[in-house]
Amino acid sequence: MSDLPHFGPEFTWGVSTASYQIEGAVDEDGRGRSIWDEFSHTPGRVKDGDTGDVACDHYHRYRDDVALMADLGVDAYRFSISWPRIQPDGVRVEPRGLDFYDRLVDTLLEHGIEPSATLFHWDSPLALEADGGWENRDIAERFAEYARIVGERLSDRVTRWFTLNETVIFTLLGHGTGIHAPGKELGFGALQVAWHQLLAHGRSVQALRAAGARQVGPANNHTQVRPIDDSEASRDAAGLFDLIYNRAFLDPILLKSWPLAGIVDPVAQDGDLDLIAQPIDFLGINSYNPQYIGAAEPGAAIPFDMVTPEGLEYNDFGWPIIPDGFTQMLTGLKETYGDALPPILITENGGAFNETPGDDGRVRDQRRIDYTAAHLAALREAMDAGVDVRGYFHWSFMDNFEWAEGYSQRFGLTWVDYATQQRLPKDSFAWYRSVIDAQRAG
Repeated sequence: MSDLPHFGPEFTWGVSTASYQIEGAVDEDGRGRSIWDEFSHTPGRVKDGDTGDVACDHYHRYRDDVALMADLGVDAYRFSISWPRIQPDGVRVEPRGLDFYDRLVDTLLEHGIEPSATLFHWDSPLALEADGGWENRDIAERFAEYARIVGERLSDRVTRWFTLNETVIFTLLGHGTGIHAPGKELGFGALQVAWHQLLAHGRSVQALRAAGARQVGPANNHTQVRPIDDSEASRDAAGLFDLIYNRAFLDPILLKSWPLAGIVDPVAQDGDLDLIAQPIDFLGINSYNPQYIGAAEPGAAIPFDMVTPEGLEYNDFGWPIIPDGFTQMLTGLKETYGDALPPILITENGGAFNETPGDDGRVRDQRRIDYTAAHLAALREAMDAGVDVRGYFHWSFMDNFEWAEGYSQRFGLTWVDYATQQRLPKDSFAWYRSVIDAQRAG
């Protein structure tokens, strides 16, 4: 489209989803129970008692969904593999689970779409929780074995591999505050879980490469951190938040260092940082908005306050819409890591805009179009400033189970009627298709 900058012929255009959010079929073909099955079936954990039992029924409808992606015109599809489909008890291999992803990958290739697989998007086998789950260092070896199994089956056809998705969110919400599965409230003790995820990342990079994977990297969540005011207390609080949220999950991989040394130190062994800092081919970045931080009240449990300023535009999830924060997050990473920063793929970006079909069956989600256009322009600004970005994956291809919010928030380019499983491309679907077409036309 003429009002958007050009991204070049090699730029990858894609969409993203995650297994528990779309697949359903939780009791089929030998799949084991995941921590999200347990969590969502626990009263009071998920809004309206929603679960991912059916979700978008993608397990049965994947062929139609891939055909719709082909109509959208994307180059690549980022999906996640359900660990409990592959190893229902965390140990035994279930061939029918591997067969499903075989079929999905082949169907994508038949439509000219690059399979881009995420090994872990938060749905670990529930059976591993009996041994402590991600609090147990041994899970890194379990994860490496899982990576080997999947890699040996699919790496001949998968274009790019993402190891773990949003380690910071899984750490802080799943293990720090208990808002997400597995619902643990460890406070800063959750950073030990972060360390084990970093180890699992390193071991899975090794396993995937040994299995023949061509491109491997993590998919991290990063945000620009903004002090709410210019006071020293707010600046200090924002600096600490940045260390915990951003740098703790990237410094070990890129700089072979732990940025919270002397503040919160994980239980580690000699050689851990060498293992974590495996060479990667790209850095996947999920990002939606900046985070404002203020000083904590005296005696507060955490040493910063996550602030929601007045006077900003927000999406239906209550997240602020600030496109220049996208630019500044990316240029900030370049300033921090310099030549250590690998090429970047934007693996998630989007928003909850909950428009529903009108009487004519059309979903007029202009707010999603405006958000995406503004963030693509902001992305181009970062690229013009020297940040090496090679692709953009919109979150999400279709409406889905939005974790603790259940089905109340809609992020998709495609509207889903959860009662009938009807798919209805929104206005944003047609707009994104036109963007991709225009980029290819030059």
